Amino acid sequence: MKDSEINRKLPALMICIIVLVFTVWLCIGKKKEFSEQENRYLSSFPEFSWESLKEGDYTAELESYLADHFPLRDFFMGVRTSFELATGSREINDVYIADDGYLIEKYQKPQNTEKIIRAFKGLKESVKEAEVYLMLVPTASVIYNDKLPKGAPVNSQLETMSQIYEEASCKPVYVLEALEHYKEGEEPLFYRTDHHWTSFGAYIAYQEFCSAKGFEAADSDSLEKKVVTEEFKGTVYSKVNDYMHEGDEITIYENPALKLTVHYTDMGEVSDSLYNYDYLEKKDKYSFFLNNIHPLIEITNETASTEEELVLVKDSYANCMVPFLVNHYRRIYVVDPRYYKQSVSELVNDNPAVKDVLLLYNMNTIDTDLGIGGIY
Repeated sequence: MKDSEINRKLPALMICIIVLVFTVWLCIGKKKEFSEQENRYLSSFPEFSWESLKEGDYTAELESYLADHFPLRDFFMGVRTSFELATGSREINDVYIADDGYLIEKYQKPQNTEKIIRAFKGLKESVKEAEVYLMLVPTASVIYNDKLPKGAPVNSQLETMSQIYEEASCKPVYVLEALEHYKEGEEPLFYRTDHHWTSFGAYIAYQEFCSAKGFEAADSDSLEKKVVTEEFKGTVYSKVNDYMHEGDEITIYENPALKLTVHYTDMGEVSDSLYNYDYLEKKDKYSFFLNNIHPLIEITNETASTEEELVLVKDSYANCMVPFLVNHYRRIYVVDPRYYKQSVSELVNDNPAVKDVLLLYNMNTIDTDLGIGGIY
């Protein structure tokens, strides 16, 4: 065979070899159930039926399975991101590449506002004695909108937020102005690589709750400030996969005078800390706060000067505010309605010491939170 013929056929041969290797790898390689990088469960191999094939469900699920388990998937996603950034792209996978190293998710137009209002209003009406407070948190796309790429179309959260506050009948806790006041400070209010606010952002909002409640907020200077990691790369980072992006610090503020008992009711486990340091060795470092997800956590402050209790109904934004709230209550019931299947109003009404209920949700994920519909 002549050299010219070999050179002509070599690229096709190499492609066939690569396809064969990847196919064998895909078939016999060990499959992961959970992606640490993306902090989600990966698709499982679909169960075949003629009906699912006819409806197109089988092929769609098979496509998701192949995409999730493609060999070197994370590597190729990173290569694609590097290429898009090199060509000047400022939006990747519905995430804006914003100024100062921020990765900010697009805010999608809400679809379930009326449903959310009914749920909050229903809880307010079902609670007999306690005061029901509502805190809605605008996210980085609002507070740091000046960091977004020029001309980035942004659906405003503020109109929806105002409607919920106005119609839900709960006592409002407004945090927008306070967060905007501190946006230019040295302490970041939101993580650069994650959709959550920082502990400092939560502290600013905690002060507003204290003002609404009539508490004297704990002075941040009296709390022990500690950086527990400098390598946090959160959920927004996972959507972009920019391996050159630096991680965030996670900082906590602790009151060493408190003696706490933290009961994770679903696991039957008891701790004396609000934190699980094991998560700092994993990708999902934000789960360091309150030991990830639990339907109901009962936190008792043995050193409290009051017998009053709080029911905190929340999304994950509240997890880093709890270390501030524990200063003011004998006990806090932390409820995640996505997994708590009992009635929240019954929990409140069955515990006479509960004087306050705080609903705390961020405006980016509130519209898709499946727990809100059954909140009362």
